[in-house]
Amino acid sequence: MATIKTRSGKLQVDFRYMGHRCREQTRFTDTLPTARSSRKSWKRMEAEILLGTFLYRDYFPKSKKVSFFDDLKRKMETATTSQNNNHTDNVPTFAEFAERWLSEKRVEWRDSHYDAVVNALKAYALPAFGDRKVSDITKAEILEFRSNLAKDPLRKGGQLKASTVNKTITPVRMILNEAAERYDFTSPFRGVKSLKVQRVDVEPFTLEEVNLFLKHVRKDFQAYYNVRFFTGMRTGEIDGLQWKYVDFERRQILVRETIVSGKLTYTKTDGSQREIYMSQPVYNALQAQHKITGAYGQFVFWNRNGNPLEHNNVTKRVWHPTLAFLGLRQRPPYQR
Repeated sequence: MATIKTRSGKLQVDFRYMGHRCREQTRFTDTLPTARSSRKSWKRMEAEILLGTFLYRDYFPKSKKVSFFDDLKRKMETATTSQNNNHTDNVPTFAEFAERWLSEKRVEWRDSHYDAVVNALKAYALPAFGDRKVSDITKAEILEFRSNLAKDPLRKGGQLKASTVNKTITPVRMILNEAAERYDFTSPFRGVKSLKVQRVDVEPFTLEEVNLFLKHVRKDFQAYYNVRFFTGMRTGEIDGLQWKYVDFERRQILVRETIVSGKLTYTKTDGSQREIYMSQPVYNALQAQHKITGAYGQFVFWNRNGNPLEHNNVTKRVWHPTLAFLGLRQRPPYQR
């Protein structure tokens, strides 16, 4: 805060600027009107110092300190520019940071999820941002990237759904948010919300439709669909079901592992591990299936090579044809 003093009948201002104490003699005499006018000027000067807009030469053009503060300000600006340049030099490109981020996340994810993220980044994000420094990517570019995703030129069947766009852009969001935290810049995803996903109405089968389906489905898949319909097991859970997890004595199916992309793995979450009570139809179906596969392999349901069923193949060759034959509305197997 500036202090007004009198020296030799003239007003003197005492203040601090850029860490230095400054005392400047003015030409104003110590009278009430000039004192009032000077105080307004000093208050304005204090405000400029706080805002960083103060120029010493504007207030004290004949002062010996003008050249001193000009030189000091130039040195500070040069140091700041150098520091910013060094900081920018240390910031990696999107491709470089994405590789590092993926290696850190690898231990947290399943193989299938890791592969899906890598494929999405290679197909979309890396071509768009790969050689750009993460700190240079702007919000406008992110919004344009998202818009282009919806028009996906790689997809011949039409535009990507909002849910697919969100799923594709999520790892990009995670990468840039993490980079922003590590390299001290504002993430371009700030304020960018996920696209609104239209709600999909689920139309489960009626009991009459279930019985109709089970009556007409291929004989070698009747047990499979009995278990699917009456347990609610997920596709990966039933395709990866092993006889060691079927307890006929307690009439329980132990859900412990699932099959993803042809590989057995533990369920996605601890909450997915559960025990399912066998209703009579399920018990009968598994007893019948045990006579067929129980003595020959680890899996309850398998193909002619003894390998787990491939859900895409089953859906294409069994599920949809049976629905078409019965005149039932086509729907994904999970809406059973």
